[in-house]
Amino acid sequence: MKNILRRIVSAGLVLCMAGALASCAKKKSMTVQKDKLIMATNAYFPPYEYYDNSKIVGIDAEIAEAIAKKLGLELEIQDVEFDSIIAGVQSNKYDIGMAGMTVTDERKLAVNFSTTYATGIQAVIVPEGSEITDVDTLLGGDYKVGVQQGTTGDIYMSDVSGGVGEDRVVRFSKGNDAVLALSTGKVDAVVIDNEPAKSFVAANEGLTILETAYVEEEYAMCINKNNTELLEAINKALKELTEDGTIPAIIEKYIPSKG
Repeated sequence: MKNILRRIVSAGLVLCMAGALASCAKKKSMTVQKDKLIMATNAYFPPYEYYDNSKIVGIDAEIAEAIAKKLGLELEIQDVEFDSIIAGVQSNKYDIGMAGMTVTDERKLAVNFSTTYATGIQAVIVPEGSEITDVDTLLGGDYKVGVQQGTTGDIYMSDVSGGVGEDRVVRFSKGNDAVLALSTGKVDAVVIDNEPAKSFVAANEGLTILETAYVEEEYAMCINKNNTELLEAINKALKELTEDGTIPAIIEKYIPSKG
């Protein structure tokens, strides 16, 4: 009888321990570091993320801050190379990635994406007076195209079926480096998201944006595939923050609607 009781107690302890471990694992799945939501970005992508003195600000920064507040967490933003964001999220180095990141089928294989919180357009920047007057001219010519490495501009342009192919793409770690190369004649055009394109053109004389857009896309934040609890919590927060007007107000602040 004692042996039976011992077995029952032992089994109960094992179940309790397993339950406790599962509970701990569930808690830890929300964030990498207790009480923090660690966001990876590349802070050279105005107005989505950029530096205001030493602080990272912008649409993504403010939306992430609002989400962190909803979840009762402290937001920590880390500025990294764009093409290292997904790998960092995969390895749980970061909880989320937000960098004007477009949802693509290829990226979906590596990470989960939240619901969309903004839409974007891939635009083409050229020098004023350029013979590149539309997207078809760019694709059909023998022009060098600057892109930010790892972005959808890079992905689309590198694809020979819809872009110009690897041989004509010149990659830069930051979007403003690509624009500087355009200003100095090292590339013939730059393909980048429309809102950052506007900021770059405003800051650099002699550049303009083609009237015809290259590609339209959706922005979302990426999350580790195993962290479904965090994904659900973020999607719930995004829904609430959209419905109460917080997210529309953030976007309007940085990208005022026309008229």
